[in-house]
Amino acid sequence: MLPYNNYLSKIELIKNGKLSLVENVAFFLDRIEKNKHLNAFNFVFADEAKKQAILIEEKIKSRRHGKLAGLVVAIKDVLAIKDKPNTCSSKILKDFISIYNATAVQKLIDEDAIIIGKTNCDEFAMGSSNENSAFGNVLNPADTQRVPGGSSGGSAAAVAANLCDVALGTDTGGSIRQPASFCGVYGLKPTYGRVSRYGLTAFASSFDSIGHFANCTEDAAAVMEVISGWDTNDSTSSKQPIPSFQNLNLDGKKLKLGFAKEYFGDGLDSEIKTSIENIFNKLKQQGFEIEEIHLPHNEYTIAAYYILTTAEASSNLARYDGARYGYRSNESTSLLEMYKSSRSEGFGSEVKRRIMLGTYVLSAGYYDAYYRKAQKVRRIIKQDFDEAFKIVDIILTPTSPTTAFKIGEKTTDPLEMYLSDIYTTSANLAGIPGISIPAAKSSNGLPIGMQLLANQFKELDLLKMSYFIQKNIL
Repeated sequence: MLPYNNYLSKIELIKNGKLSLVENVAFFLDRIEKNKHLNAFNFVFADEAKKQAILIEEKIKSRRHGKLAGLVVAIKDVLAIKDKPNTCSSKILKDFISIYNATAVQKLIDEDAIIIGKTNCDEFAMGSSNENSAFGNVLNPADTQRVPGGSSGGSAAAVAANLCDVALGTDTGGSIRQPASFCGVYGLKPTYGRVSRYGLTAFASSFDSIGHFANCTEDAAAVMEVISGWDTNDSTSSKQPIPSFQNLNLDGKKLKLGFAKEYFGDGLDSEIKTSIENIFNKLKQQGFEIEEIHLPHNEYTIAAYYILTTAEASSNLARYDGARYGYRSNESTSLLEMYKSSRSEGFGSEVKRRIMLGTYVLSAGYYDAYYRKAQKVRRIIKQDFDEAFKIVDIILTPTSPTTAFKIGEKTTDPLEMYLSDIYTTSANLAGIPGISIPAAKSSNGLPIGMQLLANQFKELDLLKMSYFIQKNIL
């Protein structure tokens, strides 16, 4: 096994001729083959990755390479890659081939990253455990009897098991941060609009964010700088300037940290609580000021989130009808029957549950009672964060109330499963960035994640704080 888990250290070795990029790609392909039981990948692009390794190694030697030359990346199977399958881990799209690249994917390719494959995920990114995939469960590398988290579980597992350098994922309510916590890696969800959503198969369009997993803050920062930015193909992408993410040192600046008691109440595992409090105490010893702040409407986040996202999912998934593309049922005698049968057979149970919930809250008589009220709650939650960030720069919380749970443990109780997202959904409701970083290990050896939240477009503050903790606390 190569002893280089950090992409930036590997690239220096490749530039100096001490490590072959071809050898590095072969190493990852071998790791993927040996870890097939994890089921992290839906598709592996071995031949293309090998060819790209040869071409990019020549670029590196001639010093004409992009910013991410040789970075080996896996892509969540909800993001378009030209001429490759884009199944969203669903039967309804099992034969669908993309005809263009997602903007985030294209930006990686333009900077000479190598795409090694597409990772497994919950169907249409709907889930907190990666148990809702048409390709089967992903297993957690830390304990294969447990889930890796969802919906970006395949991407998290791929990074944690050292099957690639970095993996792209998506985060609609915690789908990067929660699996990062469960698998013990770094998982960054940018500000809504910081990264173009063009080429992302929509789940809930006003919540979805493209982000990524890495084994260290430095790699996360390098990718963040490349995939960020305005895109003419996405009207919700932001024209905010992109800072340089190269300097991760605080340079004497002491960011003011926030402690929100709403994240430390009933339901939080005692070991997680103790681990996060230990980090707070170490940061105090390092001279950081920690202020208690309040997010009084945090208790309504799960209800508001699942009302609004299911409503958007109901609308977004209406296009999968068997008529235009994707799976079409043969068991139908009329157009209406074809629609019904295609959707009934093509979608899994969790996707159907969310479509029905969303259709219900949008229906006549319930729109005002549920959907409109949830939109008002969303605005209030955003105001809570606006007030908090007038006092502090970064809020530190647990990422998840528990460590990774066992496969099948929560599948019969959807509400208990949804509560896995209790600490992460608020960032998506407010559109703010967040990162989960490995904080500790539980008594049974499972990863514990800590979440850092910052105000909109303050990803650099998050990464600087993450880097400080990585170097000085952990």
